[in-house]
Amino acid sequence: MTTSRDVIDRQVAAYNRRDIQGFVACYAPDAKVMQPDGSTLASGRDQIGSVYGGLFENSPSLHAEIRNRIDVGSVVIDEEVVTGFVLPGMPTELHAAVVYHVANGLIQGAQLVG
Repeated sequence: MTTSRDVIDRQVAAYNRRDIQGFVACYAPDAKVMQPDGSTLASGRDQIGSVYGGLFENSPSLHAEIRNRIDVGSVVIDEEVVTGFVLPGMPTELHAAVVYHVANGLIQGAQLVG
């Protein structure tokens, strides 16, 4: 049986490999990734792939380290430190939290915090 933690572990591993297909496969077809201000960063697999594909392509040293994790049922909250982040107007290192909602073995939504 796949747990919510297992799904997020696969997603983080794909992120660190900059494997866009593996990364997007962790998300439900209609998943949403929300910014800290509540606005939508990406909606649906195509848009998630486009946003993160560009990040992966431009960030050869991209790496997320999970510092802390809380998982309760379908919710996983990760404290992350991301290094090697290359996106205009953004710092190269980020410290944030991400709240994931998982159902049916896929990420239904992710809320970036921080």
